[in-house]
Amino acid sequence: MSRKSDADRSRLACLFVPLFPLAARLRSEPELIREALAILEGNGQAARVVAATRAARAAGVRPGLSLPQARALCPKLAVRARDATSERAAEEALIEVADAFSPRVESARDGTVFLDLDGIPHASLRGAAAVDPAALERALGQDLAAAADAAGLPARVGIASSKLAARVAAGLPGSPVIVPAGEEAAFLAPLPLARLAPQVDLSATLERWGVRSIGDFARLPSAEVASRLGRSGSELHTVARGLDPHPLVPREPPPTFEEGMSLEWPLATIEPFLFIGRAALERLTRRLESAGLACLRLELDLALEPEGNLRRSIELPAPSRDVKTLLSLIRLDLEANPPGAPVIGFVFRSHPDRPREAQLSLLGPAALSPDRLAATLARLFALLGPERVGSPRPTDGHRPERAALVAFAPPPPPLVRERAAERQGRGLLGVRALRPPLPLEVITEGPGPNANPEAASNAAPARPIEVRPVVGGAGEDAVRRLEIRGGVRVAAGPWALEEGWWTDDPADREYWDVELFGGSVYRLFRDRTTGDWFADGIYD
Repeated sequence: MSRKSDADRSRLACLFVPLFPLAARLRSEPELIREALAILEGNGQAARVVAATRAARAAGVRPGLSLPQARALCPKLAVRARDATSERAAEEALIEVADAFSPRVESARDGTVFLDLDGIPHASLRGAAAVDPAALERALGQDLAAAADAAGLPARVGIASSKLAARVAAGLPGSPVIVPAGEEAAFLAPLPLARLAPQVDLSATLERWGVRSIGDFARLPSAEVASRLGRSGSELHTVARGLDPHPLVPREPPPTFEEGMSLEWPLATIEPFLFIGRAALERLTRRLESAGLACLRLELDLALEPEGNLRRSIELPAPSRDVKTLLSLIRLDLEANPPGAPVIGFVFRSHPDRPREAQLSLLGPAALSPDRLAATLARLFALLGPERVGSPRPTDGHRPERAALVAFAPPPPPLVRERAAERQGRGLLGVRALRPPLPLEVITEGPGPNANPEAASNAAPARPIEVRPVVGGAGEDAVRRLEIRGGVRVAAGPWALEEGWWTDDPADREYWDVELFGGSVYRLFRDRTTGDWFADGIYD
């Protein structure tokens, strides 16, 4: 089986964030970037510095020092504990930067990501005779570093044909560092074995053999290494020769997006939490926007003092990236159901979906903005409740008040048509339904409800001639406010309605449309079972 030529070997890029625990914390708290800050790992006297800012390093603070030792060197040193939540969110953000450049991305954790450069736009130009491949890779590396920096993660870039060479190149100054194809072994040869074999026992064995560098190890016979060091030693020997024993394994994209952090002090009130939460939501929505997604369901995980946990879930009526709306929903939820204990950490978890698309039109009116519509619906949900927001739909039955609410979906933009000839006459009227119907006192002419049945059947129906509020009735104030009172100028009707006579809630009514002398038009009905009158709607 023939080996691939140097020109045919896959090219890999490595995105590496130096001092990753520090970079992840500064991404969550960017106001500390100019301070003398140290990141600690461990508790009590066992806590040790794992990373420090430039101002702290200038004062002598270095990894491995205890907190008292670091404070002795820098009295104004600010400290933060290593935050797994911030690091997890920063790791996902770095992977998403790589995802924007290549469909094949592998995470090596701790701020290191590999991506396959084959098949992406920069690499597709390699075959052009007038294009320098090294210049193209350098331009790609600069774009990768700029995208990571825009995400709040200062990353270095290395490009090579093996993972180790790309990772070592990314750790060198002068990013991006390009290792030409086929020169990986020569690039790694002078490096110490610590770059290759973190296993202490294997490094000690090689030291006893007099092997001091990766190049010394690579020159050993493969069969002898395999027989003496086993499978792990054979794989390390393959890596030392500039080859990858394991291919790049693309990771599966996560179903959710997360942002959060551990807090240095407990928060007992809502306002400080919302102030810190806004920055996390802004980072979350920027990540959603870069992926072309929006938040459909937002979960909030709260870590409570001393060891409590609380999870809240907020459903949105439509996908949205509006930070102000998401923050308002969180505020309303926390005010309605307080956590009950101080908050010491939080995670926002977004379940994404594709945002609604707006239809553009050159001639017709602009369509509704999907983001603004989703934000408005979310606020209505929070203020009124989900069961009171939607689109009305008629249901099976004859009563006008029968209706159901369904989820609102924006209609398509109206088409532009030629202007139709103006219609003559009054046209159609809209009716504002009164729910519930308002009780009325109605004076009628004609047979009353207690009239002789035979005489009533031959006479005209009881026609309303005057309407007025029921004094002391439940809807008296509403009737007076709507000015439903006065003599009837025109009355049209009755229209009979009978429904559900076999049920516990039958309806036997007669409806009238009446115009008062003031010009207002109303829809009334009389319950033929009780004889009571009601105002059912107002015509506009």
